Amino acid sequence: MRIVLVGPPGAGKGTQAAYLAKNLSIPHISTGDLFRANISQGTDLGKQAKAYMDAGDLVPDEVTIGMAEDRLEQPDAAHGFLLDGFPRNEFQARALDEYLQRRSIALDGVLDLEVPEDEVVRRIAGRRTCRNDSAHTYHVEYKKPKAEGVCDECGGELYQRVDDAEDKVRNRLEVYHRETEPIIDYYKQQNLVATISALGPVAEVTKRAMDALRRE
Repeated sequence: MRIVLVGPPGAGKGTQAAYLAKNLSIPHISTGDLFRANISQGTDLGKQAKAYMDAGDLVPDEVTIGMAEDRLEQPDAAHGFLLDGFPRNEFQARALDEYLQRRSIALDGVLDLEVPEDEVVRRIAGRRTCRNDSAHTYHVEYKKPKAEGVCDECGGELYQRVDDAEDKVRNRLEVYHRETEPIIDYYKQQNLVATISALGPVAEVTKRAMDALRRE
């Protein structure tokens, strides 16, 4: 299957993408991984992206599209893929369509993870991260440490990342609504969108997603 995963920040796209890709035996291709791989490998696109990022600028669509197309040329993506974070806007969605058309293939579905805005804010603004190891994360409601403000694993101080502050989260949501949400309507015109609730346990959301994709 060839799938695009869409949803606001805090919808659990990364978690669901990993489970879905494993269940469907297709590679999970995320924008973050594309950037990291190209920059670490020193590719021409990676050098271009790093120059923009070092200057504090957004990486142009053309560079992101180039990275995505290069990744889709890899053998493991020949019979399917799950795109997470790409396309980010309608320009990128049209570029992806053109790429697929040139290869006489098409998307099988677009999975839209739906989460109420207040829940997104609650999920992200409630996160706390260990200063010693950012892999150790907690939540003030859903995953409390044994001792308040202290990491269970190493005893490090737990803090709220700047990007997780409520005002930053609401700004990210505004960007999502303005730039990314329009691609849902774009794909609805192609009858590709399956919208599911991303509320509830991870396993339940994965089952909803798999059921929705089977109906596509």
